[in-house]
Amino acid sequence: MKNEQRSLFISDNETLNITFLVLSGTSILCVASAIDPLRAANRIAGEALYKWTIVSPDGANPQTTSGLPVAVSGKFDADAHHEVIIVIAGFGTAPYTKGPFLAGLRKAGRRARAIGGIEAGTWLLGRAGLLDGRAATTHFEDAEDFRAAFPLCDVKSDRYVIDGPVFTCGGASPAFDLMLHLIRSRHGMAMALSVANVFVYDQPHAPSESQPLISLGQLEKHDPRVASAIRIMEASIDAPLAISTIAKRLTITPRTLELAFQKLIGETPGHYYLGLRLAAARKMVTDTKLPMTEIATRTGFASAAAFSRAFRQKFAKAPVTLRHTIKYA
Repeated sequence: MKNEQRSLFISDNETLNITFLVLSGTSILCVASAIDPLRAANRIAGEALYKWTIVSPDGANPQTTSGLPVAVSGKFDADAHHEVIIVIAGFGTAPYTKGPFLAGLRKAGRRARAIGGIEAGTWLLGRAGLLDGRAATTHFEDAEDFRAAFPLCDVKSDRYVIDGPVFTCGGASPAFDLMLHLIRSRHGMAMALSVANVFVYDQPHAPSESQPLISLGQLEKHDPRVASAIRIMEASIDAPLAISTIAKRLTITPRTLELAFQKLIGETPGHYYLGLRLAAARKMVTDTKLPMTEIATRTGFASAAAFSRAFRQKFAKAPVTLRHTIKYA
């Protein structure tokens, strides 16, 4: 029975379960670019927004191009339930382009809610017949060969392409872009900005205009007022400024700033500002041994009690409780 193929790229707070099928010969950067943004989103949210399992075609740990192995939990099972499958591959995919593995990938891909390919993973999706009649992309160096190999596929030169339940991207950096777009689509711009900030990621290459723009690294190009306001907020975590003061510094009205934030971020500036402060506090709670009173002071709260109330409302746990129980994927 097929999974319900509703889009992955819509607002949705349900945990998304992903099977990463990793082949030997892939780049370790492709693997990290696909998985680490999800790990960061879980950490920022304080809950499992994403869960994943890493498998390989034969159950052995695949060797990446750098010589580093990727630890897997076992062999890819085409008969198992897979909500989302992402195939990550690089050099050496020829042995997998026919036979039982490809038949299993075709079967699993058609039953899954969605399936994606990263770099040479797109070739395997094509060989499995999962790209026929769909738009897709691959690494730019392989684009012409890809077009010749899959005449029923509309091959784009874009960084990533989403076509219904199938998505593809050309390499490590586009994979990071794709995951940020997934996070933004499901959990909002503020969450995606926070994830990008974890990796100091200011993406210099925008996706194709035909695709939804991530805009994270190019926030200033979309609205320099919002970008400037966020910089002011980040510089005054310990002594929060009134939104009217921030607007005055930008020579705009508070109402104009609020409308700009609502349009681009989906939140009021005050709500976003509080989120920044609480995110900073959460990091201090989990990563340091600072007293809660000091954390409250460093993040601009008038008292430890006020800090604890705001923290509990945001993360559903008191800061002291979180310090003793937090575990990350």
